[in-house]
Amino acid sequence: MRTFIRTTTATLAAVLLAGCNVGPKYTRPQVPVPPAFRGPDDTAVSSDAKDSLGDQQWSAVFREPELQELIRQAIANNYDLRVAAERVLEAQSQIRITRANQLPTISAGGLGAGADLPSSIGTSISNPLVIGSFNLSAAWTPDFWGLYRKQTQAAREQMLVQTWAQRAVRMTLVGQVATSYFTLRSLDQQLAVAKDTLKARQDSVDLTRKLESGGSAPLTDVRQSEQLLYSASSQIPQLEQEIQQQENAMRLLLGQAPGTVPHTDASALSPVPQNLPVGLPSQLLERRPDIQEAEAQLREANANVGAARAAFFPSLSISASAGLGGDSFPDIFSTSSKTIYGLGQLTQPLFEGGKLRGQYELSQQQKEEMVLDYQKAILAALRDVSNALIAVNKQHATRQEQQKLVDAAQDSTRLARIRYQAGATSYLEVLTNDTAFFNAQLNLVNAEQSEALSLVQLYQALGGGWQP
Repeated sequence: MRTFIRTTTATLAAVLLAGCNVGPKYTRPQVPVPPAFRGPDDTAVSSDAKDSLGDQQWSAVFREPELQELIRQAIANNYDLRVAAERVLEAQSQIRITRANQLPTISAGGLGAGADLPSSIGTSISNPLVIGSFNLSAAWTPDFWGLYRKQTQAAREQMLVQTWAQRAVRMTLVGQVATSYFTLRSLDQQLAVAKDTLKARQDSVDLTRKLESGGSAPLTDVRQSEQLLYSASSQIPQLEQEIQQQENAMRLLLGQAPGTVPHTDASALSPVPQNLPVGLPSQLLERRPDIQEAEAQLREANANVGAARAAFFPSLSISASAGLGGDSFPDIFSTSSKTIYGLGQLTQPLFEGGKLRGQYELSQQQKEEMVLDYQKAILAALRDVSNALIAVNKQHATRQEQQKLVDAAQDSTRLARIRYQAGATSYLEVLTNDTAFFNAQLNLVNAEQSEALSLVQLYQALGGGWQP
């Protein structure tokens, strides 16, 4: 018996060594990557590969203490991020399930049946067991052609897909919290502008009413000043609504019920530094989580091609069983009642109506689809960085010009009020200039917000924000 087992084991080992791992070897597709990013006005932008904004942690990019605390809370409690983490754990469990196909299965069991009852019920029954057995069995399907190994590899790649997807969610979450915070600060400043304007216009209404009652101004001046007053006062509840709703949106990102959030940092909308380090375009392939996720999907599809190919080849299943049995309890464990047997089965697919061929072609087509998705992800990343670089530059220029407009409108309004009080012009000139000044102030706040958001856009485009 021992000689048989040794011979069988040696034979199986030789067959396993002769087996092969079918399927294509993965090779990263070649995608032309420019040496530098396209910046504003077709300038080429790049920096030292070791120095890139995308390599910095979010706490080094967003320095506002309030914003940093909000991002920490979001990372700890956000439901989308927690769901993504659970998907990684699910993928890890799936690896164990798939890998189990490569290993033998062992099971044990026993059987007892019947009873030897006397013809007349007495005080005791001598031996109720009629028949019983105990057996141990094992089964194994050797992975000659790498079918199970390819399936396990595909499961591992799927885990990497979920891992990079989790990092993409984290990166997006950091950007969403920063965007929401900068939006809140912009709304705060717009509300402050509206309240300051309301106070100035209330003073103007009081002046025109005083002049009208003294006969120095017509009633139309009073009505025009009231128009200015109400146009500012009507903005306030609208801005308050937007602030409160934006706070609720932020609280959802934090995994919390609707409520207030801190947003008082005066430097939140400060000008964005220019000439930020961006590194080299080739770095995006390793840093952007969406590109890494796309490549993991491609590797998974490549492994599935190998698994579909292996299905064409023969499969061998081996099983063995040993047991003890008898017709009475003392005989169950007697060595004279032992049974040992082994079975081997070799199957070769001959005709399945084109199923195997269809599965193989499908896996190849899915792989080609993943190649295109991977190449598209790289080009989309290059586009994102270029758009962000253009936005940082142009939004900074817009902010500067808008500030000049505010200064000019403010002085025009001051001069118009002086002329009106001196009787040199009608109130219509004051109305026109004051309206232009109010709108210019609101547009300046919007420009400041857009510039702050351009930093968020650039940081995300470079693949920053997912690092712990």
